[in-house]
Amino acid sequence: MLPTMRWFGPSDPVSLFDIRQAGCVGVVSALHQIPVGEVWSVADIQARQQLIEAGNSEYSPLNWLVVESLPVHEAIKRGLPERGQYIENYKTSLRNLAACGLRTVCYNFMPVLDWSRTNLSYQMPDGSRALRFVWQDFAVFDLCILRRPGAAADYEADVVEAARAQFDAMSETERTELTNTVLLGLPGSEEAFELAGFQQLLDGYAHIDAARLRDNLHYFIQQVGPVAAEAGVNLCIHPDDPPYPLLGLPRVVSTEDDLTALLAAYDHPANGITYCTGSLGVRPDNDLPGLVRRLAHRIHFVHLRATKREENPRNFHEADHLTGDVDMYAVVRELVRQEQGRALQLPMRPDHGHQMLDDLNKKTYPGYSAIGRLRGLAELRGLELGIRRSLETDDATPADSAPAHIPAAHAAARLLV
Repeated sequence: MLPTMRWFGPSDPVSLFDIRQAGCVGVVSALHQIPVGEVWSVADIQARQQLIEAGNSEYSPLNWLVVESLPVHEAIKRGLPERGQYIENYKTSLRNLAACGLRTVCYNFMPVLDWSRTNLSYQMPDGSRALRFVWQDFAVFDLCILRRPGAAADYEADVVEAARAQFDAMSETERTELTNTVLLGLPGSEEAFELAGFQQLLDGYAHIDAARLRDNLHYFIQQVGPVAAEAGVNLCIHPDDPPYPLLGLPRVVSTEDDLTALLAAYDHPANGITYCTGSLGVRPDNDLPGLVRRLAHRIHFVHLRATKREENPRNFHEADHLTGDVDMYAVVRELVRQEQGRALQLPMRPDHGHQMLDDLNKKTYPGYSAIGRLRGLAELRGLELGIRRSLETDDATPADSAPAHIPAAHAAARLLV
């Protein structure tokens, strides 16, 4: 797999040199300064490419390999009459990206909010800081801060009671911090949603259930997919994060069935998946290695991270990359096996990372500090190398001479020592 890291542009406290020295060959980036729905011009795209490639003549090269994300306007998600113009703008941006040599474009279809957390600095046992989602904390925001009409029906009775008691005991500072965390804007943006107008955004989905949102998604891919195919661009949708409804909003990219239905809506390789183990792994009913086996031909981009479900399975935090509920060995082994028949290597990035070591004293985008991702990438590259060497050994060794008592995981581990 091609090791990459996300870079949010010139304002990112993690530099391109940091990413280069972490062992990456590619950068995942986007033009966050352009308002959602507007066309990405060739000039703006080339300016970002030039920034990323500026040191290539002197140092090991870095190239912009993946666009994450080319965002989808809310009018498209809601199926409003004006969606036609925003879809045309999207098509133009895809053509412009292709003209600049960019062939992998990640997007998502989550209504209003992107990924959601309730704690951006959850302390791990080793003192590092992680992202965390707590269902009751989210209920506190929904029921007592936002006061969304009808919100109580979306939570268990005991959660409603506990959330109201928790809110009463919270300081004003704690309430503000929770509000700012939930209303955090798009990744790469330092601006959060305003609480005063947030309910109005939710009201725009009052009559949009999962079936209608799914129809709007399928309509979108049927419109832009042929343009991507003609331009040689691979579109890859990112799963919902978390993969279940929030704030009364439906989410329709949470399971393998959701992904399979989307791929069938425009059955072409250009319509593909961003395989995110963190998002999909929050749900215990998602078979992550099996999903790779069944949908590998449509996976165009890989996010590797591990989440850990807590006692209340709706609560989770982001674990170290090789621990948590994601069987990372099984996932990477399946990715390696499926990659063997591909013409191109898959771009992969270590998704998120703990804030640790010197980064504890720095301000970074939540989940995107340098050292935590460096650690994750190093672990993942070592795991991949061990698996590749193990598979090569398996292929070269006659079946009857292989020591049956050594599990495959142990064999891979020996190769890493």
